Amino acid sequence: MEVLKIATAGSVDDGKSTLIGRLLYDTKSLTSDKLEAIDRVSKKNGLDYLDFSLATDGLVAEREQGITIDVAHIYFSTPKKSYIIADTPGHIEYTRNMVTGASTSQASIILIDARKGVIEQTYRHFFINNLLRVKEVIVAINKMDLVNYSEDVFNNIITEFDELRSKSDFQDQKLTFVPVSALWGENIAEKSTAMSWYQGQTILEHLEDLKAEDFAEESQARFAVQTVIRPKTEEFHDYRGYAGKISGNSLRVGDEVTVLPSLTTSKIKDIHFFEETFDEAPAGSSVTISLADDINVARGDMLVKTKEVPEETKVVDAMVCWMDNHPLVPGKKYVLQHNTNGVLAKIDKVESHIDSNFGAEENVTSLSLNDIGSVKIKLSKPIYVDSYNTNRTNGRFILVDTQTNTTAGVGFIK
Repeated sequence: MEVLKIATAGSVDDGKSTLIGRLLYDTKSLTSDKLEAIDRVSKKNGLDYLDFSLATDGLVAEREQGITIDVAHIYFSTPKKSYIIADTPGHIEYTRNMVTGASTSQASIILIDARKGVIEQTYRHFFINNLLRVKEVIVAINKMDLVNYSEDVFNNIITEFDELRSKSDFQDQKLTFVPVSALWGENIAEKSTAMSWYQGQTILEHLEDLKAEDFAEESQARFAVQTVIRPKTEEFHDYRGYAGKISGNSLRVGDEVTVLPSLTTSKIKDIHFFEETFDEAPAGSSVTISLADDINVARGDMLVKTKEVPEETKVVDAMVCWMDNHPLVPGKKYVLQHNTNGVLAKIDKVESHIDSNFGAEENVTSLSLNDIGSVKIKLSKPIYVDSYNTNRTNGRFILVDTQTNTTAGVGFIK
């Protein structure tokens, strides 16, 4: 079954957790014991309705404060599709969590409180979706029940958002506006009778209609080798396969491929997925590939079509979102993890800090926690990269602190 990855973003009290909880409830994805717990706690809190935000706020601090702090991944299915929602916090101090949640998402839901309209946080949420090149963005204008389900309020917010859209440099991004009341389930899974003036789809209808081809990248095929499979059994004594995930375009049996960084060449002999074999595997497939020639391939290598070898470089220019309490400064060394390949790296220059409210770019010499900025990085050996705009998988990396082994930053190659 097709899987759709979604990220959500919203400010404090915009109703993000409530919307997700309502979506789970309306698709009958909440278990009976979970529903009973929500009912029990809702009554305990003096509410005469089900507080669906309790379905998603997993941390005690989140439940106590009524805010989302950490990224939570929520799974549910409908007869048409399976979904993974990355419920990300919206506050500026958790920018790194927003970036983490949206970096692997195909679609995003940005919530706006109908009473407040477009605010500073909305700029930040939209900026991050632009930075990460999320193609499908649903703008859910929530709490319409608190503005008497006013069509004028809805249209005025769209006009406000158009000004924000004018700052975007991502022309392929599609915006869809939906007026909702997450608390009462208006236009979440069921059409709202209170907003008959709205003729568009509900949130769930829109998600159901999104197709894999809507997110397809028009880019060259990349296959990062995660592990080498050698069963060494009597039946597969000489078998050698390479497991990994395809990004960009598909790969087919018979394709001439080059192994990076050794630059040795061969042809794809077989493509396996468990016990099945395929002539072709599309982007996003996790498969095992065997080659016609017995050449040396190891974890960290990458298979590409011979005529589509990416750029080799020892200097990386990138946008970096900083996630560490220790600032990013020139001279500091990290491991740059690019796909399955780890390379020693030194920060050569911190060039600028970029305001995540679509504000001005400022020249700086360091980046602090949650900052986003432009950085130049030198590597101990070359890697083969694409720009993030060209290939989202081969164009991104993480920086790992060599002393603490923590993920210090995430980068997007220019």
